[in-house]
Amino acid sequence: MTMTDSPLLTQRTTLAAPAGIVADDLTGATDSAVQFARVGWTARLALTSPAAGTADTLAGSVTAVITDARAQDSETANEGTALAVTGLMASGIERLFVKVDSTLRGSVIDQVTGALSSWSVRHPDALAVVCSAYPAMGRTIESGQLLVHGAGVHATAIGRDPVTPVTTSAVAELLPGSVALRLTGASAAENAAQLQAAAVSSRIVAVDAVTDADLSTLAEAIALLGPRAIPTGAAGLAIAMSHVWASEDAATVDPDGHAESAETAAIQRVVVVVSSLHDVSRAQVDELMAQLPRDAVRTLTPTLEQALTPASTAEWAERELAGSPELPAVVVIASPSERPTQDAGHSNAPASDLIAQSLAIISDAVISESPVGAIVLLGGEGARAVLATLGAESLVVRDTVREGIPIGVLEGGKADGITIVTKAGGFGTPTSVAEIVQELFTTADAHDLFSGANTEGTLS
Repeated sequence: MTMTDSPLLTQRTTLAAPAGIVADDLTGATDSAVQFARVGWTARLALTSPAAGTADTLAGSVTAVITDARAQDSETANEGTALAVTGLMASGIERLFVKVDSTLRGSVIDQVTGALSSWSVRHPDALAVVCSAYPAMGRTIESGQLLVHGAGVHATAIGRDPVTPVTTSAVAELLPGSVALRLTGASAAENAAQLQAAAVSSRIVAVDAVTDADLSTLAEAIALLGPRAIPTGAAGLAIAMSHVWASEDAATVDPDGHAESAETAAIQRVVVVVSSLHDVSRAQVDELMAQLPRDAVRTLTPTLEQALTPASTAEWAERELAGSPELPAVVVIASPSERPTQDAGHSNAPASDLIAQSLAIISDAVISESPVGAIVLLGGEGARAVLATLGAESLVVRDTVREGIPIGVLEGGKADGITIVTKAGGFGTPTSVAEIVQELFTTADAHDLFSGANTEGTLS
């Protein structure tokens, strides 16, 4: 699929009641919001708090906000999620979706309880229906076990995550206090009754799902419970809810499905920011670099010492760009491959936050130096830091370039109008990033750019 063929250009409208998404990181927020955009909703990621009564909550819109809760302690994650839900309620949303990690990494239970505490102000009988399955990406939940491509999540690379490792595959242990359920009803009404009965034991109901059809069945049951039910999960459940909520409100789409424009502006330079330490992301960037001729790509990677001191990174970036100001078509800004120790850093901030800030500083310097048409952000923490440093107000999320990899356009700040692609660390194939970058350029430019190979230089 080329960029001009992409449904990214198709604009449609719905009449569905406004919805809100609370997500624990930026890539998760965009990955869920885009599922609504693909079926006609207006989807926007608010990078500042949505104001009461804003146009973001018109019928047919979904507004996503980020809590950064995944790696936070229990109290902070709970309070931050509750505050985000309260803010969305004030802005006028009528339905709530809580986006958690598909592998249940981090402070999931605290996010769920935080959302419930705020949503209960409006709906005293609120319940959270949790299902993080995302079959298209190999995430399933079977008999209460969370699997990744058929293996227990704790036995995969996610179990070794440097920030939020998952040490068990038992959903009951990852969501203490929840009640487990496998839907067996012959109709949506029967399944809704099962959810209702389970909620008598706990306000958090964890549901099995192996296929997309299972998620559709679950979404239909959740919809019957009304807005008091909070669907909680990953993009797989977001896909199902976007369809069911729109259908429930007799949503309409543009019958012509016309594109606003037959062409997209030519992109001359792409910046790839790699904050993720996941092996998948590092291998994807290595493949990108291997496919490009040496003079078409430049890598800017600070040392670990520099990355842990953002002020030093700023000085380093200034020297690097002053010494060689001509930038090629692709610029890769990457965190050091060396992983920091738990006590690393030169302030009270976690090492991961300091590294994200440093990558954002370098990104800002590059964008200030030369025109940039698109930024590809690999990893949620780095993505959040980059967009904050650029002063962006929101991201209009429009489509995906690959499953689980959304694309949109920035609003506000010094990067206003720049195309943004976001990707979580562990998603995609080895060639995903190379394919994305190739598609971001015009066909002719991409052919010339990728005609040579760079056999030297990788991030590994």
